[in-house]
Amino acid sequence: MQEGREDRQNREAPPWRQITLFLLTIAILILCALILQPFFTAIVGAIVLAVVTEVPYNWLSARIRNRTLSATVALFLVILAVIVPGFFLMQELSEHALKAIVSLRNPNAQNLITDYIGNHPALANRIEAFSASIDVNTAARSTATYVGGKAAVILANSIHFITELVVMLFLLFFLFRDRQVALEGLRALIPLREDETAELLNRVDDTIYATFLGRLAIALVQGVLAGLAFWVLGVPGVLLWATTLTAFAMIPAFGAFLVWGPIATYLGLNGHWGKAALLVIWGGLIVSTIDNILYPILIGGHLRSHTAIILITILGGIAVFGPLGIILGPVIFSIAASLLNIWHARTNQTLSA
Repeated sequence: MQEGREDRQNREAPPWRQITLFLLTIAILILCALILQPFFTAIVGAIVLAVVTEVPYNWLSARIRNRTLSATVALFLVILAVIVPGFFLMQELSEHALKAIVSLRNPNAQNLITDYIGNHPALANRIEAFSASIDVNTAARSTATYVGGKAAVILANSIHFITELVVMLFLLFFLFRDRQVALEGLRALIPLREDETAELLNRVDDTIYATFLGRLAIALVQGVLAGLAFWVLGVPGVLLWATTLTAFAMIPAFGAFLVWGPIATYLGLNGHWGKAALLVIWGGLIVSTIDNILYPILIGGHLRSHTAIILITILGGIAVFGPLGIILGPVIFSIAASLLNIWHARTNQTLSA
């Protein structure tokens, strides 16, 4: 009786009330988006980790009946498998970057650079003219000001990164523990029929699985191939650089080059031009090319999209969202394709009725 009276009052409400309610809702949603925007990366990261670990978590939760305990164990395993190795990888990269800077101060490396410049008079003249145009005192003051300003930025970015990491793990715990509640709430918010909502969510799941796990599988292959070349050519820190290349290879098309390219340059500057040439050939023809061969095979069928569209959505996603675009680009495209299919199906049903 009470519900019927409320429904009648809602239907009889003046249009301006409906418009006001609509505008107020939009305004509040925009404010909510602004509040969540600083943690966008953390939210997406938690969702992606929850989706790609769904199968092992289901296995774990079947053996640990307590939801809080199983979520805690799963979160601890994620930290051990992802967060801790990532921390040590960044630490090792920093140490090797410092070693690379020190090696450039090595007399042999400096002699090679000096000889190269001496054999190219035009380059030597340009360097000399550039050096003559620099005011050392002004440059020193500018450098000190720049470094001082960037130190605050680096500190702020570090605090922001740690905060996002904590927020991501916090959200991941509740996505593990309360997954069904979250899915039911999401289904209630999506203005589609139950079958349409299921199709949309299944397609998003498939896209995340295919993009993340497929991309990771390809990156691992590229890391192994590059590591083999590093080992044969005697590159120091083979395991570190192979792992680094695997991480960078998550970026399609040119990610692997960002690692093997500088290593080839380093070999050349140290006088190993033959090894540098071999690495360029192996990296360009094998390591980077196999990305284009394996990606459509492992992922294209799951995304149900053309290879060109997959590449464009990933690169476009990276341009808009940064590294998260590797996943967000294809996911957004899949959602758009699903919604267009729903509209097409509804239009056909209306026309045939």
